[in-house]
Amino acid sequence: MKSTTIWLSYDLGINGDYEGLYSWLDTQGAKECGTSVAYLTYTHSGDLMESLKAEISSNVTFDKRSRIYVVRRDGQTIKGGYLVGRRRAAPWEGYGEVETDLDDLE
Repeated sequence: MKSTTIWLSYDLGINGDYEGLYSWLDTQGAKECGTSVAYLTYTHSGDLMESLKAEISSNVTFDKRSRIYVVRRDGQTIKGGYLVGRRRAAPWEGYGEVETDLDDLE
């Protein structure tokens, strides 16, 4: 068995199975880290992401809007990836000023 420290960022939508996720997080002894972010040490055998997805999926019902992103340390590298769902357009896109090099316009 191996223990890995992870952070979960979750968005299950308005009607998501938060009760199932919160029950699982509580059982894991997770700590709250702000809105929709949890920190925990997860004990697993084999591949972390496969084991985590199988365990969470057996406790939480997902729909097409559900998303869970996992951040973990792999040696000296910090890695992140979607356990459920995928990346969407950021709500802040278009708000910032982006400089355009005049050479790029020719």
